Amino acid sequence: MLGQDNTQAQQERRFALLLFLPALLLLLLITTTPLIFLAWNSLQQLNMSMPWLTGFAGADNYLNMNSDPRFWSSLLLTFIYTASTVVLQVLLGLSLALVVLQIPRGQGLLRIAAILPIVLAPVVVGLFWRTLVLAPDFGLVDVVTKSLNLGSHNWLGDPQLALISVIAIHTWQWTPFAFLVLLASLASLPPEIYEAARLDRASAWQRFRYITLPLIRPAIVMVVILRTMTALSAFAAIFAATGGGPGTATEILNLYAYRTSFTELNIGYGSALAMVLLTLTVFVSWVLFRRRRAVS
Repeated sequence: MLGQDNTQAQQERRFALLLFLPALLLLLLITTTPLIFLAWNSLQQLNMSMPWLTGFAGADNYLNMNSDPRFWSSLLLTFIYTASTVVLQVLLGLSLALVVLQIPRGQGLLRIAAILPIVLAPVVVGLFWRTLVLAPDFGLVDVVTKSLNLGSHNWLGDPQLALISVIAIHTWQWTPFAFLVLLASLASLPPEIYEAARLDRASAWQRFRYITLPLIRPAIVMVVILRTMTALSAFAAIFAATGGGPGTATEILNLYAYRTSFTELNIGYGSALAMVLLTLTVFVSWVLFRRRRAVS
C-alpha cells in the first residue's frame, strides 16, 4: 500500500512537471535568451555607422565608460531621478492616505480616481503632460503661473526645469500606487492600540511616530522597492515628454543606452550601457530586499 502511494505521488510530480515545463521554457526563451544576447553584444564592437570595425571588443566597451562624461552624467541623473521620485511618492502617498483615512464617506470614489493615472500608459502620460499640462503659454501650469504673475516658462525646453518636470510627471503617475498600498495598510491597523495611546495622553505626533510608522514600515519598504525598480528602468514617459532633452538634461541611463543603440547606431556600447543598468537595478533590488527582511 505504501509503495502504491509513492508511485502515485511520483506520477503526480511528473504530471506537475510536464505542466510546468512549457511555461518555464517560454520564460527562458523570452527573458534569459535576450539577456544572454545583450551580454554578448556588450562584448562586441558593433557600430552600424562603421560596419568595417565590427569584431570582438572584450571589456573595451565597459572600460570606455570611465572616460565618457555623458555616461557619468546619465548615471547621476538616474540616481537623482530615482531618489527624488521615490521619496516624493512615499511622502505624498502617505500624506494622502492619512488624510483620506479620516474621511468616513467617499473613500471608494477616491480609490477609483487614484487608479486612473496608474492604468494610463507611460507614453500617454508623457504626451498628456507635454501637450496639455506643461506646454508653454497655454498649458495648465503656465495658466496658473501667469495668473499668479510668475510668468510663462518653457518647462520641458529649459535644461534647468526639464528634470524637475519629468520628476513631477513620474511622481504624478505613481503616487496613487503608494497611496493605495499605504491606505490599505493603515486601514488594517488595530484601533485598540490608538485608544490605549490616547488614554496615556500621547499626542498625535507621538502616535504617528511610535505606533503608525513602525506598524506600516514593511509596507513602506515594499513600496520603496517596487517604485525604485520602476524608476531605475523608466523610459517611455520621459521619452514621450522630452526625448531625453533638451540636450542631455533628462537623459537618464536607460535613455542614453537607447540613444546610443538606435540613434547613434553604436549597438555594442549601447548594450554595455544596458548591462550596467541591469546590474545596477539588480544590486539595488537585492539591497532593498535585504533591508525588507531586516525590517520584517
